[in-house]
Formats: sequence, C-alpha cells, structure tokens
Amino acid sequence: MSAISASAYLQAYLAGFGEFEKLAAGRDLPWLHALRGDGFARFCEAGFPTTREEDWRFTSVAAIAQGSFPLARPGAMPSPSQLEGWRMKDAACELVFVGGRFAPALSRMPELPAGVQAGSLAAQIAENPASLEPFLGRYLDFRRDAFCALNTAFLEDGAYVRIGRGAVLERPVHLLFVSLAGAEPQMSNPRNLVVAEENSQAAIVEDYVSLGPSADFCNTATELVAGDNAVVSHYLLEREDTQAFNFSTLRIEQGRDSSVASHSLLLGGAIVRNNVHAVLAGQGGECLINGLFAGYGRQHLDNYMRVEHARPHCSSRQFYNGILGDHARGVFHGRIIVHPDAQKTDAKQTNRNLLLSDDAQIDTKPQLEIYADDVKCTHGATIGQIEPDALFYLRSRGLDEQAARRMLLLAFASECLDRMREESVRGHVDAMIRQGLFAPGGATKELL
Repeated sequence: MSAISASAYLQAYLAGFGEFEKLAAGRDLPWLHALRGDGFARFCEAGFPTTREEDWRFTSVAAIAQGSFPLARPGAMPSPSQLEGWRMKDAACELVFVGGRFAPALSRMPELPAGVQAGSLAAQIAENPASLEPFLGRYLDFRRDAFCALNTAFLEDGAYVRIGRGAVLERPVHLLFVSLAGAEPQMSNPRNLVVAEENSQAAIVEDYVSLGPSADFCNTATELVAGDNAVVSHYLLEREDTQAFNFSTLRIEQGRDSSVASHSLLLGGAIVRNNVHAVLAGQGGECLINGLFAGYGRQHLDNYMRVEHARPHCSSRQFYNGILGDHARGVFHGRIIVHPDAQKTDAKQTNRNLLLSDDAQIDTKPQLEIYADDVKCTHGATIGQIEPDALFYLRSRGLDEQAARRMLLLAFASECLDRMREESVRGHVDAMIRQGLFAPGGATKELL
C-alpha cells in the first residue's frame, strides 16, 4: 500500500475519530479517554496490515483500506418480525445490536438469575464505569493488531455480561449483531466484555447477520475473563451477506483450573478474519478452540489462533475444519506458545480441510513455539477431497450420488458439533450448518 493511499485513509479516520470523541459515552473519564487515544495512536502508527506481514501474508485487506466506511450512526431499525428468523430459542436473554448499538426495543431481557448481569456496554460506562475499569482494555493487545487498535479507538457500545461468583447460567446469552441493507457501507466497532467470576458457569453466543445485501465493515473485539474454576463456552456465529467484511478478535484470559471453550462457525462474508487469542494464565486451566468454516464463490475466510501456555499443568486443544468450493479461499494460522514456566503442558492442534473444486484454495500453517522442556505438544493439517471409496461405499448401499455427498459433507462438518456442550446451542448451530451447506446457492451448490 502506498504512503499516499495510507495518508488518505488515515485522514478520513482522523476526522471520524475527532467527531466521535466529542460525543462518545464516558468521554469525561480519564482512563477511558486515554485508552481510546492510545488505540487511535497505535492505529495511525501501524496502519492497516499488508501481506508483507507474516500474520497477514495470506489475507489482503486492501478492499477495506481503500474503501470508504464512515462510522455507523443511529438510524433506521428493523421491525421485530424481520428478526424472527434470526432469533435463538431457549436463550436466557437476547441482546440485539444494530450497527453496533444496543437496541433495547428489539431485545428480549427477562429477569436473570441472581448474580448475572447482561446489557449494554455504553449504559454500563454511563452508570457504573468503576466496574469496567479493572477489565476493559486490560487484556486485548491492540499494539499487536491494527484492527484491535481501531476497535479500541472507537470503543463505545457492545455487550457487557458479568456472571457473579458461583452463579450458574443454565441457558445461553444470545448477542445478535445486525447489519441493515443500505446504499452506503458503514463501519461498526462493537466491543464486548464478558467477566465470569470464580466458580461460575455460562455460555455466550455472538451472532452476526445481515438483513439484505450489505457491504458493511464490522470490526469486533471481545474480552473474556474467566476466573478460577469458571466454566465458559463462547460461540462466534458469522453468517452475514457475502459482500460484508467481518473482523473479530476474542481475547481470553483464564484463571486457575478454569475451562473455556471457543466455538466458531463462519459461513458468510466477503473477507472474514477470526482471531482467537487465549492465555492460560492460571495453573491447571483447560482451553478448547473448535471451529468450522465453509465458503464458496470468492469468499475469503481467515482463522488466526494463538494460544499461550503461561502456567504449568494446562491443556489446550484446537480443532478446525474447512470446506471450500468454487473460487473460495480459506486460511488457518494456528500458533501454540509454551512459555518457560509452563511445564507439563499438553497441547494439540489439528486442521482438516475439504476442497470441493479445483479452484478452491486453503493455506494452513500450524505452529509450535516451545520454551519449556517437559511438555506434550502435537500439530498437524490435512487437505483433501471427498474420498471416492467412501462415496462408492454409500452408493453401493442404495444412496444416489447427491445423497451420498451430502452425508459425507455433513459428517465432516458435524465433527465440530460433537464438541459443543450446550444442547440448545448445538441444535441451533446444526440448523445453520445444514442451511449454509445445502440451501440453494450454498457452499456446496456446485456439487449438489
């Protein structure tokens, strides 16, 4: 990217940031003002990444850097009936965000169990900022990632979820982020904070959808703090329009003997980047990072995983499956870092991919960085097509070719479902997978 083009887009963001600072929630809070300023300064210093950078060598963001994405403003709202097909059954509560802003009239907020709080981050900034200061911005590494820096600069609204000490939330919290069809693409920067205190249990579902054709740019960051002995499941469901841009970062901080599972499902978007950065900061922690991505047309789906083992006797598992057809391109870049103090680490990383056409492409790069000497770590990746022998076997049992292919693809995709603890979410995701793969125009249309 030339210096001229970089200067042009930075001037546009500078003007937007100046206007944002005058009106943003919590603008008079010194710590929040400084956090936003540091984020914007870092974004201006780094600029958008290019393919010359190792972490971005397989993904060009030129379409975003060279595009025009003014900050989303409050505007038209969808009707409740427009959201019915996107809602989640059996959720403890459902928070709806339109253009990155909380929409209370569209949300479903029944009374939650004692010790559980879920609502708007902007409202929490206005009403009780002291509850946020120990956590907000303390874990996300915006100095390492320009998109995290951009999100921090425009930090204002998103979801705030707190699970108090010993509280158990038996049903998931559904966070529904909606983009509306519009003539002018816009940028939103949802910021989510999830704090699960000691001995708590909860499941959080982040769900990104488009209501009609949309080329919006959604740049999300979520900080998830799991206290000692906490059990948390986090789900990222991305099913936006195939013109949309979605960049998300999940930063996980785990306490002693905590268990956190991150599940991702990427089905939509033109360019999607899914970052998961987990730090096992307490002894005896367990972390599962599980995902499925399926693309077609010219979609580009990038998954960047970074797991840091900072303390001994921790375990982590990464399982990612990809299905790509047409001219779609997928990326899996997984890194496990074992720090010197993390003896007795047990870590495994696996990436499996199916290419359904000669023009589909996958770039996979599993990595291990080990600085301790008493560990058990493995990694591996496979790339292939549907097995002819398996297809022949199913056809010999009376299935036609289309039905046999469907069965094999569903079995491959459903491996990620088996790792999901929450039955209600598993059923919700299963329906999304079936629709995403087998609906007319879906990811496997050229075979089915």
